Amino acid sequence: MSAEILKKTPLHDIHVALGAKMVPFAGFEMPVTYPTGINSEHRAVREDVGVFDVSHMGEFEITGPDRNAFVQRVTCNDVSALKPGQAQYSGILTKDGTFVDDCLVYRFEDKLMMVVNASNIQKDWDHILDQKGGINVRLRDISDETALLAVQGPKAEGLIGQLTSIGVAMIPYYHFSQGKVAGVQCFLSRTGYTGEDGFVLYCRAGDAEKLWHALVGAGRAEPVGLGARDTLRLEAGLPLYGNDIDDTTTPYEAGLSFIVKLEKGAPFTGLETLKKQKLEGVTRKLVGFKVTEPKAVARHGYPVFLGGTQVDIVRSGTVTPTVNGAIGTTYLPADRARPGTKIEIDIRGKMATAETIKMPFVPHHTKK
Repeated sequence: MSAEILKKTPLHDIHVALGAKMVPFAGFEMPVTYPTGINSEHRAVREDVGVFDVSHMGEFEITGPDRNAFVQRVTCNDVSALKPGQAQYSGILTKDGTFVDDCLVYRFEDKLMMVVNASNIQKDWDHILDQKGGINVRLRDISDETALLAVQGPKAEGLIGQLTSIGVAMIPYYHFSQGKVAGVQCFLSRTGYTGEDGFVLYCRAGDAEKLWHALVGAGRAEPVGLGARDTLRLEAGLPLYGNDIDDTTTPYEAGLSFIVKLEKGAPFTGLETLKKQKLEGVTRKLVGFKVTEPKAVARHGYPVFLGGTQVDIVRSGTVTPTVNGAIGTTYLPADRARPGTKIEIDIRGKMATAETIKMPFVPHHTKK
């Protein structure tokens, strides 16, 4: 068997030149950390500003007269609540109400855009296309021609503000604006997956290097890899597809009921199952935990026990710099899914104790 040929983002050569440790991730060769290390990169985002290359993410553009109705059908949040210039977090669901993927939906004057996880681009595309029927829309997968830079941290607004005439301070959370940043045509969205204030800049793939060089460097932003992206999103209690949510979990079980709009006036895939689940209640819920034994780290896939019986596995788990301890997530029976429940985790044959705590592990500092 030949090794899988990994795709590269438009910024690949820059990461290599910076001495990044490159790893396979979602079919791409991606930087997991730069020479300063995960802790330094993590702290840059919490205290200053960091930039992530997230160009591996997928983007689908939906145009045509029925575009809003179509995206209403294939996602569980309410697209009609969006005005042009707004975005929402949503889910693409199976008929069983479980996640095909989580996504962002952006509403422009003349189109919608869905942003999906890199590992799910083909699966999501096929799933969405299957639901097109006779509806009058045009779908384009623009993933390869689109680059994304996430500029995250308390000093993100100040950094971008120096490089653009867009009034970045006036962009509310989950809104976006279009214009030039450092001479590059972008749209600039006040979103991110770190729990900090910040923006995601979408531009043409060919313009990504120019934008990167304007943002990253001494006195500007520190480059941040996938390692710190994971510690930041876990501290913020934000789910990762493939770990915390997947095609066996529903939004209600994952604590994401706010993205499900049962009464939006439009049927969507998974609606009937979720109506039933809301009525009957869930049997399990996603919880956060902190390992209470020193030097024990609970990682993804380790078995989780409650009262001597295995109830799940660790969904996400690592040591994170701001918490300064080993934290993670798992699913527990609904009647035990509250802070203070004692659980045990099988860490390579040794049982370690942990206690459930309220998420997020670190308060959000997103701008409302």
